[in-house]
Amino acid sequence: MATQPDNTLPPWGKRLLKELDASDARAIALVKPLTPEQLNWKPAPEKWSVGQCLEHLAISIEVYLGPLADALAGPPSGTVDEIAPGWFGRWFIRNYIAPSAQTRSARAPKKITPVLSRVEPAILERFLKGNRDMRELVARAGGYNVNRLRFTNPFIPLIRFTVGTGFEITSKHEDRHLLQAEGVVALMR
Repeated sequence: MATQPDNTLPPWGKRLLKELDASDARAIALVKPLTPEQLNWKPAPEKWSVGQCLEHLAISIEVYLGPLADALAGPPSGTVDEIAPGWFGRWFIRNYIAPSAQTRSARAPKKITPVLSRVEPAILERFLKGNRDMRELVARAGGYNVNRLRFTNPFIPLIRFTVGTGFEITSKHEDRHLLQAEGVVALMR
C-alpha cells in the first residue's frame, strides 16, 4: 500500500505521501483484527469508538478535498520545498489539530461529526479511499506554491488557509484521531 514518492515532488509532497502511508498502515492495523462489535465499542457514552474515529477522518478528508482541489484550478505557480503555515495556521494546528498535551479538546464541527452510531467495517475502505484521493491531490499540487495559494475553509468561509496549511491540517488531524482510536483499542484489552 506504500506510495512510491514521485521524484518530481518537492520535499513537502514526499513527506506528506509518507505520512498518508503511515496513517493507512495504522488504520489497517487497528481495524483488521477487530470484530464489528469491537469496532463500535465506546469507552464511555460520550466518547467515540474506533469506527467513529475513522468515520470522522473519512468525512473530514471528503470535506477538505473539494476546496483544496478548487484552489489548484489555475496553472501551476512554481514550487516551494517546504510548507510554511502562517502564524494563524501554526496556532490552529498546535492548539486544535496536532496531538499534544497542549491540544485543546473541542467539539468537532457538525459537518464532520460521526453520524452513525454503528459503523460498518467498510469504513476502513472509505478512509483509505480518502487518503488515495488526497495523495492524488498532493501529487497535483507539487507544481504550485502551496504557501501562497489559498482555499476557502469549508467550516468557516471567512478563514482562508493556504493549501499547504490544509495539507498539514489533514495529516496532523489523522495522527490525532488515529492516536485516539489506538487508545480505545488499548482500553479493550
